[in-house]
Amino acid sequence: METCSLNDFLEELKPWLDKDYIKEVHVDDKGHFIMYFRDGMKHVYSINDCNKSQVAKIITTLKSKGIPVSD
Repeated sequence: METCSLNDFLEELKPWLDKDYIKEVHVDDKGHFIMYFRDGMKHVYSINDCNKSQVAKIITTLKSKGIPVSD
C-alpha cells in the first residue's frame, strides 16, 4: 500500500485516467483506493489528507472517465 497526499495521488493518477488502463476501482471501508489495471496489476493507495467530500469528487471524476467504481 502506498500512502500519499491527495495532490500526489491525483498527479500519479492523471496519466492513467482512462478506462483503457484502469479496469476497476474499489474504495474499501477504510477509504483506501484499490485500483485494478487491465494488465493485471493492482495498486492500493491510502490518501492521508482528504475528507469524504474530496473522496466523493475523485469517485465522480473516475466514473466520468468510464472507470467502474465500487465501494
